[in-house]
Amino acid sequence: MNWSLNGKSVLITGGTGSLGHKLVENIFLKYPQINRLVIYSRDEQKQFQMSQIFPHTKYRAIRYFIGDIRDYNRLKTALEGIDTVIHAAAMKHVDIAEYNPMECIKTNIIGAENLIRACLETDVENVVALSTDKAAAPINLYGASKLASDKLFIAANNIKGNRDIKFSVVRYGNVMGSNGSVIPFFLKKKAEGYLPITDARMTRFNISLKDGCEMVLHALEHAWGGELFIPKIPSYSIMEMAKAIAPDIEHRIIGIRPGEKLHEEMITASDSFNTYDLGQYYTILPQIPNWDPSEYTDRFKAKPVEVGFNYNSGTNEEFLNANELRKLIIEHVDQTLVLPE
Repeated sequence: MNWSLNGKSVLITGGTGSLGHKLVENIFLKYPQINRLVIYSRDEQKQFQMSQIFPHTKYRAIRYFIGDIRDYNRLKTALEGIDTVIHAAAMKHVDIAEYNPMECIKTNIIGAENLIRACLETDVENVVALSTDKAAAPINLYGASKLASDKLFIAANNIKGNRDIKFSVVRYGNVMGSNGSVIPFFLKKKAEGYLPITDARMTRFNISLKDGCEMVLHALEHAWGGELFIPKIPSYSIMEMAKAIAPDIEHRIIGIRPGEKLHEEMITASDSFNTYDLGQYYTILPQIPNWDPSEYTDRFKAKPVEVGFNYNSGTNEEFLNANELRKLIIEHVDQTLVLPE
């Protein structure tokens, strides 16, 4: 029998974000018989706006639940009758996290622990948590908090006892066109006559919202519990992105921001001992799995990477040029401003 979300009850934390919107769209398209799809977030205005796009009158399974992952009791109430959780809630702006460190910790670490405890106390069966490339060898608090969150979700498989539940993590790079990302920022700044560039050498991984959603659904279907999935995706230079969006205006170097890296990593050399190539994805297996690793590698034809392997946006094998980026922006990014011809 093929895996499906039809008949399931799903809760998405932080569901009013860019990825949440795309997940809801994809889930209703692929699984029209889903039993319930709960959007759990703390911003009533964003929930109101989302309800105009996905109204209950048309999408009978959708529910909008105001709540904060910092609030364990509210979270536990929201999880009643839920069997599948996608954890997308996070405080993710690097500079804001540096200025408000405890607020970042409360959301990204304590919130993650609250969700794990609440899932273990209810009938949840499958949890996928979203990570970030900044969690690999972190140099800022956001990355460090997400690394801690990743560790909590992976270790949760060791304390589930005889409960029928599994926890896994997906980690990927910058989502093209997501709230707060460089593309909408550049599209708005070009109207001012110049683009601010932090450092001309900077590179980033790139993934579309659609591919991010597909990866989450892949983890829901295939995870055994404790894996950290990483996609094979291209990189881009910040200068190529600037050329794609505004080639004919000044590109002004302003200096790298606090807590920012020149290049992002998703797999460090230290991770390589537990990293396997699955074909479309890499996976970092838990150091203490509660299943047989040899059975896992046989089942998925997983091949170990070379010791010392690292997956870095600056040394990636595939890079997107300005023309390729332009096509992707037109295809995947909501066009509030028109790209130049």
